[in-house]
Amino acid sequence: MPSSECPCGSGSAFTSCCGPYLAGDASAPTAVALMRSRYCAYVSGDEAYLLDTWHPSTRPDVLNLDSGQTPTWIGLKVVAGHGGGSADTEGSVEFVARYKINGKAHRMRETSRFVKDQGRWFYLDGDVDSQR
Repeated sequence: MPSSECPCGSGSAFTSCCGPYLAGDASAPTAVALMRSRYCAYVSGDEAYLLDTWHPSTRPDVLNLDSGQTPTWIGLKVVAGHGGGSADTEGSVEFVARYKINGKAHRMRETSRFVKDQGRWFYLDGDVDSQR
């Protein structure tokens, strides 16, 4: 990832936003931060980070991000977050991610659930509503 603006839409530089999480230099301190960094991992195709930040109880064996219908991610908007702070053990984040496949624009709205396990946030699962 370049050191320019972070793809997560925070307005911060990648190197001071999601970059340290994807590099393994730090763990996301909140559910929202983890969700944003996971979006960046989808943008860059970082399957290892996505699997590493997925809770073992729901994590798939592989993601196959390069299966042929790879989306081009074009934007993220965090709609709402509930819990997921440094003192919480659970949280949820509602977001809208925009992407293109074969030149057609799509929107995915998801409410993701996160859990903190041994002091570290993990993606658990989510309810997805994909739209064109």
